[in-house]
Amino acid sequence: MNEDQIKTLQAWRERLAQTPKEKLEVRIMTGKTPAVACAIDQRFSFTAYIPKCHAFDGPELPLLVLVHGGTRNSHMRTMLDFAEECGCVVLAPLFPCGIIDLTDLHNYKTLVYRGIRFDHILLSMIEQASCIWRIRTDKFFLHGFSAGGQFCHRFFYLYPQLLLGVSIGAPGSITLPRRDSPWPEGIADISQVFDIKGDYVPDFAAMAKVPVQFVVGERDVETSALRDDVGPEVAGGGNRIHRITALRDAWKEVGVNGVLDIVPGVGHAGGKIASKAQHFFLPLVKGVSV
Repeated sequence: MNEDQIKTLQAWRERLAQTPKEKLEVRIMTGKTPAVACAIDQRFSFTAYIPKCHAFDGPELPLLVLVHGGTRNSHMRTMLDFAEECGCVVLAPLFPCGIIDLTDLHNYKTLVYRGIRFDHILLSMIEQASCIWRIRTDKFFLHGFSAGGQFCHRFFYLYPQLLLGVSIGAPGSITLPRRDSPWPEGIADISQVFDIKGDYVPDFAAMAKVPVQFVVGERDVETSALRDDVGPEVAGGGNRIHRITALRDAWKEVGVNGVLDIVPGVGHAGGKIASKAQHFFLPLVKGVSV
């Protein structure tokens, strides 16, 4: 964001801090918020959940980012009680279908699409949100399901230093830490794709310091929706359980350990794995809330 945008939002926050809680403006910007256009690119937007403990002139609260799947459902409603219990802000970006190519459904999954850097879009949304609400932005928690799980594990390759914990839910395609395959199948050209100077990305030592969860439903074995043109041709096998297991194993080989949770009786349903993600995040979020 530019300096004028930052000053405008910060002035708004100061005004909200002086406005009685019962006033409409404060009530709209507390709890489940309306969609807010992304300041740097208004094709994108985000919603947030602001817990009751938040004050516009109070301490910074931890942040949990939820990245939606291909249906563009972030399952935020499953995290509202969690946000209240932990005193954290939940932010859910919206990356719509049909950006540039009106028939496109997949744009954000690999982080870069037709010159759009979706990692930069997300980071700008977090900065924008922090100008409105009191949010900790130096580090945050990240969860995504399905296509959101694709986004999250690829984002993790680039920004482990920003994450306090990452939960990767049922990605349909995966990027393995292979130096012999280009992005998004592998990481051979990751520095070139993302215009990163030097050869220090991915930083597996930094990734190893971040708590990682892999989560998938026990019955998530349907393969008709899987696309093998985005990710390894046979990445760990034919279904999401095999693929997320292959990602877990490949990361373990480079020193990045994580817990694999297979949720009994659940298929490809982001709302139904949410409790496992919450169980993973609970001690981590409470640990930074005290």
